Amino acid sequence: MSSERTLTVARAGREAVMWEMENDTSVFMLGEDVFAFGGVFGTADGLGEMFGPDRILDTPISETGFIGLATGAAMAGMRPIVELAFVDFIGVCYNAIVNLAAKHYYLSNGQVKVPMVLMLGSGGGYSNGAQHSQSLLASLAHMPGSVVVTPSNAYDAKGLMHSAIRSDDFVIYSGQKKVAGVGMLGTPIKTSMSVVPDEPYTIPFGVANIVQEGTDLTMVGVSWTVHQCIEAAERLQSEHNISVEIIDPRTVVPLDRDAIFDSVKKTGKLLVADEDYQSFGFTGEVIASVVERDPSVLSCAPVRVANPDLNIPYSRPMELRVLPTADRIVEESKKMLGL
Repeated sequence: MSSERTLTVARAGREAVMWEMENDTSVFMLGEDVFAFGGVFGTADGLGEMFGPDRILDTPISETGFIGLATGAAMAGMRPIVELAFVDFIGVCYNAIVNLAAKHYYLSNGQVKVPMVLMLGSGGGYSNGAQHSQSLLASLAHMPGSVVVTPSNAYDAKGLMHSAIRSDDFVIYSGQKKVAGVGMLGTPIKTSMSVVPDEPYTIPFGVANIVQEGTDLTMVGVSWTVHQCIEAAERLQSEHNISVEIIDPRTVVPLDRDAIFDSVKKTGKLLVADEDYQSFGFTGEVIASVVERDPSVLSCAPVRVANPDLNIPYSRPMELRVLPTADRIVEESKKMLGL
């Protein structure tokens, strides 16, 4: 008999990893501090003791080396899960990610698969400074050859993790610090916790979730900004009787452009919120996908709410001013709606 529990995003992801490791000996995990510490976000919590050092591997601080190791293992038939901890670290191993893991399937004409999951933690809000507070989704999604997953809640986190581990593609599993629900990062966001079935299940890539239906304005968020959109929508409904439809793509690559377009066609207005930098990012891509298809569905200019194109400040008050918070989303929505 199956059971359901309310879990955090981190615990739901860990549950999927544990089940896959128990049922597939080709699955193993590696990264910095995953064996005893359980990883920065608790995804490997207790798994070192459960599976031993041959399947939960602590690595040196050599990101290029262990991502290259995992790529080779995946090409040889294993299914590695790599925890890179913070997305900011792609700066020292970008070549291993985009020129090795993401390209071998294409370069081998489909003869060599790379069934590998790269786990990343992203986002600010903790005064971690410019080198540990970025999102960088666009930097990863822009390069062909990978799937990019961005769960916003525990139910999706588990289902997408099962899908990622079982996939024959190279999958970048981008978590968000404020969504994870790890003790050291503060109280979990209430709307990120969900009822999660005990048994394994998968969520297909490229299928968006309509978080709530509405008629006046479409909001598209990614991971943490989904919850900022939820808060903003509640305030707009309460204060101005504005009905907001919220779309959570769940995966950035592939992107469910049809779901976004269909929503905008209904509401006529579009606001996109993302914690990455504004220029050349996800927000612009979503807007372009609607405008290129049929600009006449928009009744006014679309709006982006993202981090300004500047380094994220260390100062907490300054940092909160640049993040795409509910306050900023409400402010921009009211301008769009003429309120």
